Amino acid sequence: MKIAGSVALVTGANRGIGRRFAEQLLERGATKVYATARHPERVDLPGAEVLKLDITDPDSVAAAAAAASDVTLLVNNAGIATFQNLVTGDLAKIRLEMDTHFFGTLAVVRAFAPVLGGNGGGAIVNVLSALSWFSYDGSNAYAAAKAAQWSLTNGVRIELAGQGTLVTGVHLGAADTDIMAGYEGDKIDPADAARAALDGVEAGRLEVLVDEWSATIKSTLAADPGAFYTDVVSATR
Repeated sequence: MKIAGSVALVTGANRGIGRRFAEQLLERGATKVYATARHPERVDLPGAEVLKLDITDPDSVAAAAAAASDVTLLVNNAGIATFQNLVTGDLAKIRLEMDTHFFGTLAVVRAFAPVLGGNGGGAIVNVLSALSWFSYDGSNAYAAAKAAQWSLTNGVRIELAGQGTLVTGVHLGAADTDIMAGYEGDKIDPADAARAALDGVEAGRLEVLVDEWSATIKSTLAADPGAFYTDVVSATR
């Protein structure tokens, strides 16, 4: 998959990592970049074509797929963080996390899969998280939704292989975005996340680990979880 000459659509392109994706796609020579958002008036990207897209609204998703029938690269970046726990959190907000990250992403994939297939296969990028692989007090709804989105990514990769569509999952820790404004730990530049993801697509990679945090978390998955979660629980007390 080559970025130069591609036609890309980025969800949640009004800010954060999504905006950096759209900027870099244009810089790398994409023929056209659809920069989408629930509030398109908030998108200010010279050279991009702005589209309204609310990934939780089926009619909005269908309209975007009809308007952008030339897409060859789909970047599923749109997301939210409600900072809810599962046992005591607001159930409506927990559902919103799943509706956005899992069902919203799935809706966009389902709408654009035939578009990509008709245009030669192309690629899908799903922006995931290190929290796809672990849970943390105060972010458990987000972690559950990202874990579901990771599984979705693996599933649609298998289902779309026959039409030649590359599906790349991108994992990262904290990025310096509005969503993470209250986080006091180390944060990566969102431009670095977009750059690593697009490099991975061009290299044909199925998975991109943007930062050391993601690589470290993934490396623990084969081990007994006892030590890891003992440390996590201790850190939240």
